[in-house]
Amino acid sequence: MQQAKKYSPKNKVRVVTAASLFDGHDAAINIMRRIIQATGCEVIHLGHDRSVEEVINCAIEEDANAIAMTSYQGGHTEYLKYMYDLLKEKKATHIKIFAGGGGTILPQEIKELQAYGITRIYHPDDGREMGLQGMINDLIKRSDFLVGEKLEGGISEIRNKNVNAISRMISAAENCPKSHSKVLSEIKTLATKSSTPVLGITGTGGAGKSSLVDELVRRFIMDFPSKNIAIVSVDPSKKKTGGALLGDRIRMNSIKSDQVYMRSLATRQANLALSAHVNDAVDILKVANYDLIILETSGIGQSDTEILDHSNISLYVMTPEYGAATQLEKIDMLDFADIIAINKFDKKGNLDALRDVKKQYQRNNNRFDEDVAIMPVFGTIASQFNDPGTNALYKAVIDKFSEKKLGNFRSNFEITNEMSEKVFVIPPHRVRYLSEIAENNKSYDKWVDEQKEIAQKLYALQKTLVILDNSSENVKAQIKKEYEALLLDLDPKNKILIDSWDAIRNKYKQKIFKYKVRGKELSIETQSISLSGSTIPKIALPKYEAWGDLLKWQLQENVPGEFPYTAGLFPFKREGEDPTRMFAGEGGPERTNKRFHLVSLGMPAKRLSTAFDSVTLYGNDPGKRPDIYGKIGNAGVSICCLDDLKKLYSGFELANPMTSVSMTINGPAPMLLAYFMHAAIDQECEKYIIEKGLEKEVEKKIKSIYKEKSIKRPEYQGKLPEGNNGLGLFLLGVTGDEVLDNDSYQKIKKETLTKVRGTVQADILKEDQAQNTCIFSTEFALKMMGDVQEYFIDNNIRNFYSVSISGYHIAEAGANPISQLAFTLANGFTYVEYYISRGMNINDFGPNLSFFFSNGVDPEYAVIGRVARKIWAKAMKNKYGANERAQMLKYHIQTSGRSLHAQEIDFNDIRTTLQALYAIYDNCNSLHTNAYDEAITTPTEESVRRAMAIQLIINKELGLTKNENPIQGAFIIEELTDLVEEAVLAEFDRITERGGVLGAMETMYQRSKIQEESLHYETLKHTGEYPIIGVNTFLNKKGSPTIIPNEVIRATENEKKYQISMLTELHKGSKKEASVLLSKLQEAAIKNQNIFGFLMDAAKVCSLGEITNALFKVGGQYRRNM
Repeated sequence: MQQAKKYSPKNKVRVVTAASLFDGHDAAINIMRRIIQATGCEVIHLGHDRSVEEVINCAIEEDANAIAMTSYQGGHTEYLKYMYDLLKEKKATHIKIFAGGGGTILPQEIKELQAYGITRIYHPDDGREMGLQGMINDLIKRSDFLVGEKLEGGISEIRNKNVNAISRMISAAENCPKSHSKVLSEIKTLATKSSTPVLGITGTGGAGKSSLVDELVRRFIMDFPSKNIAIVSVDPSKKKTGGALLGDRIRMNSIKSDQVYMRSLATRQANLALSAHVNDAVDILKVANYDLIILETSGIGQSDTEILDHSNISLYVMTPEYGAATQLEKIDMLDFADIIAINKFDKKGNLDALRDVKKQYQRNNNRFDEDVAIMPVFGTIASQFNDPGTNALYKAVIDKFSEKKLGNFRSNFEITNEMSEKVFVIPPHRVRYLSEIAENNKSYDKWVDEQKEIAQKLYALQKTLVILDNSSENVKAQIKKEYEALLLDLDPKNKILIDSWDAIRNKYKQKIFKYKVRGKELSIETQSISLSGSTIPKIALPKYEAWGDLLKWQLQENVPGEFPYTAGLFPFKREGEDPTRMFAGEGGPERTNKRFHLVSLGMPAKRLSTAFDSVTLYGNDPGKRPDIYGKIGNAGVSICCLDDLKKLYSGFELANPMTSVSMTINGPAPMLLAYFMHAAIDQECEKYIIEKGLEKEVEKKIKSIYKEKSIKRPEYQGKLPEGNNGLGLFLLGVTGDEVLDNDSYQKIKKETLTKVRGTVQADILKEDQAQNTCIFSTEFALKMMGDVQEYFIDNNIRNFYSVSISGYHIAEAGANPISQLAFTLANGFTYVEYYISRGMNINDFGPNLSFFFSNGVDPEYAVIGRVARKIWAKAMKNKYGANERAQMLKYHIQTSGRSLHAQEIDFNDIRTTLQALYAIYDNCNSLHTNAYDEAITTPTEESVRRAMAIQLIINKELGLTKNENPIQGAFIIEELTDLVEEAVLAEFDRITERGGVLGAMETMYQRSKIQEESLHYETLKHTGEYPIIGVNTFLNKKGSPTIIPNEVIRATENEKKYQISMLTELHKGSKKEASVLLSKLQEAAIKNQNIFGFLMDAAKVCSLGEITNALFKVGGQYRRNM
């Protein structure tokens, strides 16, 4: 299909772009905003997880022509209707709303929304027909109108801080200055009488000005809760297209406050740091009587000083990476700036930079009679929450205003004498860890090849002796001498491997194979009999005879359960426990509990995978606000407190070794984990109460507790499903420590924590790189992950994974299989390095790490598990000295969500079957097969059964799976294994060049690569070069349109209302207790103590939203980026 030509807008069109949720949608809207920008528009990009109010306030402040949203199944109707209602309420219905969200926004919902007032919802079929550029052209054409001809109010409205009036007046100055020359002239006159000071901030591109502004504004509104602040931020226009990326808002969390107004301007001219209309904007804001105006320029080179003409005080922002000290002599702003910030002060050469810039400032300003130490130059790390250097900078700025008698700022802000010091996740001397791993693994491979050659020669010599048995003793002696000399070069352990091979083969020929796992001996049958009477070995061994081939196979492949675990972690798969996972997540906890019991009925092992709604994923509480209300229980289960989790897993014995729970949650993972642990502990308390016959006594205590609280006790809504014996519900509304004596409770707690099995995803690195359900600052989120792991070690929690290091979401955002594997393993090794730097022993935390991969249909997916196991084992054994258990990489596979297409959805099951075959043949530890209808709706009971049947049929019926290493020995598998392993290690080196995983994240290396690969796939899919059956080729007679689901699963009104009412009762009953526990939690965070123990206490009575908001204040919110 031919790509549409770009439309050229006739007016300056401003578009606000954002995602209401996360995941691939963050990548999607980023691609869309790039195309909108390249088509000549000024784009204000807000990124992911934006509330309606945030988007609307931004659009009005920026006086945008349009809003372009990506929304997702669950809550999109309420979200978009609320957006239109809010625009109406705020008198801004001229702003057009565009949205898309895949096949999950149904055609009837599109009609309903467009009839309601939404300008257009783009459906996948529109994309197939129009292409990306075609859709963007349509959006811009509909939004191509002049803004600024008609005012929204005059000077009196501006003085009253009417946002619509202020925003429109700035647009009038930009777009129609002649039409409004009289009022603009009056504003200019009034502004001259204003006493509002202007802080001008300029600096080099990429110095972190936006983050620094955000931190200064955050401190200002904390310091002066009754004062208002306005920000004017200028970004450059592109000379070629006229478009501009107004990218500062996305970095700022503080502007949500009612005390803050922000307007982004494009320069609309080349090679200048400021817009021609800056003065007009500043004058309008002065007339609006803001207490302080911050003017931030676009990134400049060394010579621009234009900011000085527009500000009372100037702040110049730079980084330590400016080159030689002589470069400082070329920077004009060092002559004129009142204050200088050296941001990104964690970079190399920071102290030298501080010294040199202070000296240069002293020279430029002839202040030789003063101590160089007091020059107004500050080292800052704006990206670090509560950074001491940024505190000192803020105080210096406020003091400078007072010194110049500008404004009325009596600050109560307290600072310490600490210098900015990076709290390193990875110590600087360990930044090469990935290249060291690559070198370690290549060194091992080289050693293997050398040993193989020696063994091959030894075998040749030994065979020669057999052949020349009748030769002279002299000849045989010479051969034996060569043999003995060569044998000295063979590692003795390798000789043992060669010599013991016959014994190993015989062991696998026995009918029963005995081995130990975690101290428990297992006896497994080594063969099965087919219907034809053939004996099928569970493990097929190579028929190599030459020692070199045999040795290389043992050192690089080996049998399952032996280093380097290429073929699998354990000698055999467990009998009675397939890798099947039961996946559910919808509505309230009761509905998901019912689904879990339905899909696990009659199965010996209960392996529950849980999806949470987006309210929970972002750490929020359910509420009545439409953009929250619409998402409650949609596309995942609603969980906001301990009682929800008790109901969710009721009837499943959480401390039973045959039960394993997986929770797909990241930002709020520590809170959900704490809820889970208490649910398991209280189940065991319940069993103890029944065993000791204490039911009546405990019931009496519970009644007394609720009588005192004067609130309604939570209840399981509806009947218990078949298979749910009610375990976990007896102590609903209370915890075991409230009804049992302390000794009994502590004993139960201690024992339970050692028994629970499962995983919580919690992988914050891949969130930042791909999915984007980050809620806390990255450093604080990583600190909490480390705290959880320390708690696990201290409490002997050995069978629960503290993190599921996920490649699935990296793949879902668009990465190819090699990038998925490389980034995921790199993230895994980053956790290893971080935990070691915190003093943890690798053998203590190694078993608590697990992995999670996506399986697509690409050839590399056939070997993703074996390559991962191999790289991990070699590094953990030889680089880190880890024991066997820590060398084993355990991973879960989920079939690709990206290959679930909204057209010909029945074909999705075929793709899923092929992907499941890849995973099972590669010996994955557990597997989740996606439902075929997941591309268009929340899976139904019928589609989930079909998805589970896929892997059950493979495991139970497909004859070849009776063998457990079917891909070993295949030439193509060996070729792919080498190719992928080599590519991953090469990627490790590329990441090292960028400062390791965290350094690469700073420059958004991973995210950019993921999005490039995503766009590559989408382009080939769109052109048809990459054939997808039923999507771009082999279409049905109707053209294979997007399928409309027969059954749409959404949370009911009753479920939503109950979640809100139950939460209200919880808040009412635990107000005092929650306040005390949250204060203790915050205090622990401030003192840098391990907070997970305090979080465990808070989780008993506090809701998810309460804990999230408490931690925001001490750990900082996640700062979004492009």
